[in-house]
Amino acid sequence: MLAFARKKLAKWLGIVLLGFILIAMVITGFGTGGFGGLGSLSGGGNGAAAGDALASVNGQPLTVNEVNDMVNRAYERARQQQPTLDMATFLSQGTYEQVLDQLIMARSIQAFGESQGIRVSDRMIDREIVNIPAFRNLTGQFDQNVMRQQLQTQNLSEARFRQDVAQSLMQRQLLGPIALGARAPEGVAREYANLLVERRRGQVAAIPSAALAQGINPSEAEIAAFYNSHRLMFTVPERRVIKYAVIGPEQTGQAGQATEAEIAAVYRNSPRSYGARETRTIQAIVLPTKQAADAFAARVRSGTSFVEAAAAAGFAAGDVTFASQTRQQFESVANAQVAAAAFSAARGAVAGPIRSELGFHVVRVEAINQIAGRPLEAVRGEIAAAINARKRMEALSDLVSRIEEQLTDGASFEETARAHNLTVVTTPPVTAVGQAAGGEPFTASPDLQPLLTPAFEIDPEQPEPAVEQIAPNERFALLAVDRVLPAAPPPLAQIRDQVRSAFIAQRATQLARQLADRIAAAINSGTPAAQAFAQAQPRIATVRPIEIRRLDISRQGQQVPAPLITLFSIPQGRARVIPGENGAGWYIVVHEQRTAGDASGTPQLIQSTRTEFTSSASEELAQQFARAAQARGEVSRNAEAIRRARQALGGGAAAGAE
Repeated sequence: MLAFARKKLAKWLGIVLLGFILIAMVITGFGTGGFGGLGSLSGGGNGAAAGDALASVNGQPLTVNEVNDMVNRAYERARQQQPTLDMATFLSQGTYEQVLDQLIMARSIQAFGESQGIRVSDRMIDREIVNIPAFRNLTGQFDQNVMRQQLQTQNLSEARFRQDVAQSLMQRQLLGPIALGARAPEGVAREYANLLVERRRGQVAAIPSAALAQGINPSEAEIAAFYNSHRLMFTVPERRVIKYAVIGPEQTGQAGQATEAEIAAVYRNSPRSYGARETRTIQAIVLPTKQAADAFAARVRSGTSFVEAAAAAGFAAGDVTFASQTRQQFESVANAQVAAAAFSAARGAVAGPIRSELGFHVVRVEAINQIAGRPLEAVRGEIAAAINARKRMEALSDLVSRIEEQLTDGASFEETARAHNLTVVTTPPVTAVGQAAGGEPFTASPDLQPLLTPAFEIDPEQPEPAVEQIAPNERFALLAVDRVLPAAPPPLAQIRDQVRSAFIAQRATQLARQLADRIAAAINSGTPAAQAFAQAQPRIATVRPIEIRRLDISRQGQQVPAPLITLFSIPQGRARVIPGENGAGWYIVVHEQRTAGDASGTPQLIQSTRTEFTSSASEELAQQFARAAQARGEVSRNAEAIRRARQALGGGAAAGAE
């Protein structure tokens, strides 16, 4: 229950504050999970390279590029959970403004900290970065090259990332002590714990609408009037007649078979795949100083197992063991010098320390495995199959390129399909998910499914044919839209039975509500619940007793039945009507008896409640501090620039977020 009371505050903080965890948000793109779903507060990414200033904090601008970069990152993370989400929908709930507010808040906190003489040193930044797990190599050590690769995948410069980390550390220094200093009084926690163990007893009656549907027989005029006033209810989404022709290996004919010369050349040039080779199981560790590495090597050479010595240094067996490594594989883990030492040592030998940019390496050869080469005759079929597959792919790529050139030159869908003997498939009118309306039997083929999205992205005003991908490097399609049917309800004659059923369902729901209201009114005027249910006509109510504590409701998480929540929101002796599940009718909830709670016998409940209240107090103090820091600075917003930037990013469909 406490979680419900904190919902709005937690949502705000999930978007804006708690700077002491923002390091994780800075590297959300590297697998740390993030917080709040909208990315770092520090305004990373490509930085303020260009563009209009949407806002300024103490004279420092926040540009379109900065805000758009953060919004795009948030959008991509949201699409991982909801692949069909489009940018316009994503922005429709005010997301653009929320991200801008984040960045303004972060800049304000940064400016306040600097005005108070708080600084973040390069050493603090370095220490934070080297502790990020995503920047470690296979030996478990921080690796500058790994970090740069990760930053490159996120389109982040190293300088920008260091600035992000610095801002996050500033927020941690300012907000951390504030959050840690809050403490909820025990008396408050005890009173709330008493509420949690409060018990309520009552009844819940279900009034099903379906039970009142019999006897409802609308006239043709009523059906027509209902149809006209509920056209949106019967509207069919936009449908399109799609034409496509598959382009696959079967359209390339005989792309050519592998020749003996080609097979021999591949065999000759692939000694790593087919020649004799050696793999080694190597134990390796990297230590920060030569003294530590010398001591480690001495222990292993004196008889201590490598794994045991590594455990003493804080490494698990999996951290120091590299099984079945070729020289090239191990070189990519360590470096050329370390790999050379490992592959020149005998089985059981210890090599090192060997210095690198990571530290001092000690390696031991655990096992050596000599793998015999495979003769040409043994791998001829394997090589031939690979060559044939490559030739088919090249032929397919060439065919796709020729088709695209024809389209660029102005050829129509039909001309292009005919020129290349492609089989054309024309669908009935289908929705964006491949369904045909009106009960028309149609099953979208596996080839059509990947084409639905690009087909519905084609501009109906300029429906140019295009080549789209079905399966990467394997199957493509020549795609066009033949006809567009805008969203509209079908004619009444086509869906009369559907409209009639909807009319009956709505009328039955209204009658069920009237019956439920009469029963509730009788109970609230003093009639005993049992008598009110018995006297109601028609007698269709299904009544069952309920008895529960608040604590039991809170333990059900998000799946709490609505009648149970209602039981704790109405006074004793009262009844309330609430909607049933999925519009199937109504519930009448009656609160008959309340038993006050006493949590004195469960001190652990009082303590856990106090802990939750303390967390809420910490968050609220952090919120107040951040707002005060922002109020202290000079913040301005360019409303017109914000509107233009949001509309440009959302295709003009996000205006509702004003």
